[in-house]
Amino acid sequence: MASSTLNTKDFRFKQFSVRGGHSGMPVSTDGVLLGAWANITHRESILDIGTGTGLLSLMAAQRSKSSQIIAIDIEPNAIEAAQFNFEQSPWGDRLKLVDGDVLTHDFKATFQHIICNPPYFTSGEQTKAHQRAIARHCDTLDHRSLIQKCHTLLTDNGKASFVLPITEGETFIQIALEEGFFLSRNCKVKPTERKPCHRLLFELSKTPSDTQTSELVIHQNGVYSEAFVELTQDFYLKM
Repeated sequence: MASSTLNTKDFRFKQFSVRGGHSGMPVSTDGVLLGAWANITHRESILDIGTGTGLLSLMAAQRSKSSQIIAIDIEPNAIEAAQFNFEQSPWGDRLKLVDGDVLTHDFKATFQHIICNPPYFTSGEQTKAHQRAIARHCDTLDHRSLIQKCHTLLTDNGKASFVLPITEGETFIQIALEEGFFLSRNCKVKPTERKPCHRLLFELSKTPSDTQTSELVIHQNGVYSEAFVELTQDFYLKM
């Protein structure tokens, strides 16, 4: 069966490596962008929802030198991969893995920041690989429930950072506003200058805030843009 034979590519960064195992979702540009863009540098408590192989938690540990990071996932292969990656990293003492459903797990505490690369497919044929279906489809974690849970889990001054395709991101933001969040940062990501925005990086806050807007172009003149290199150079080996 596909769910038992799916292999996920490994990936090396400057200060850590990610072993994919059978987790279902490989390292993606989306994840790296979110991990580098999220404003978590001085956050002491961070929650990574749907950690997969642990990429966002590892990036957060590298960037925020004293943060305590909890990562949660429900997929057994992802848990296995993330546990290995945490143990092999320089920050294993600050990374804690939870095997469970974020909607029902009792965390006992709130968090200063939440990072999440959420599932986003709401319709259409699901991938045959069970691991990838969990990571990419909203069946196990619909967006309104996720948003409501994030609101509960954040401290009063806490913030949450996400990445989504443009259409799903705009809908997600609208739901978040309905649920009492404020949009504090919003970055439109374009693959090239001539192509339309295809991803949104955005930050939600529980307190009123003016929205800081920006745009990021990944490729310019056939190479990575200066802005993309500046954002990701602490992580990618060849930057």
